[in-house]
Amino acid sequence: MLYHQPVYKEDGRMDGESCIKKAYEFILNSDFEQAIYWFERAIEVEPHNASYHHKCAISCSRSGKWTKAKQYADSALALEPDNAEFRFHLQTVESKLLLTEAKLLLLNDPNKPNEAIVLLIEATRLDPLCFEAFYTLGVVYSSLGRFDEAVASAREALRLEPEHSSARTLFADVSRKRRLERLGNGGTKRKRNR
Repeated sequence: MLYHQPVYKEDGRMDGESCIKKAYEFILNSDFEQAIYWFERAIEVEPHNASYHHKCAISCSRSGKWTKAKQYADSALALEPDNAEFRFHLQTVESKLLLTEAKLLLLNDPNKPNEAIVLLIEATRLDPLCFEAFYTLGVVYSSLGRFDEAVASAREALRLEPEHSSARTLFADVSRKRRLERLGNGGTKRKRNR
């Protein structure tokens, strides 16, 4: 079977719906590159079909092609501006792009944690279910000694993924540091009830 075998209607024109079916065949076979190819063919045939753009954006997201996913998510929403599902997906893609940008910033210029924090806060606003953004935010806050914010971020990460061992460790660590910081600032040690 040819990967790029064209799909035509009876009148000799390519059929968008047939291209979508072909894309789903490749998804079922875990060949996401070919699925994206066929979604893009469907878009070529019917460029004003918002659902085709949305489906392609989802496949690009699943393949980690975030820039391309944003392009198709933007197109889907432009075609159907009132579609809540399309808006939500665009926000999750934008969140992932901001998270990636923040991580690159921290890697390439560790002296700019506050700039990374701004990106991460926006990422969590756009996608309040993004574990990785909350976790990374907790790590950055902790590195700056901002333990109240680190605890809040780590707690949210842990709420999203309760079994994540690194999140558990981060939460325990920043909670302990916050307690020690409070004790060092004139706080009193809590008495245990016996």
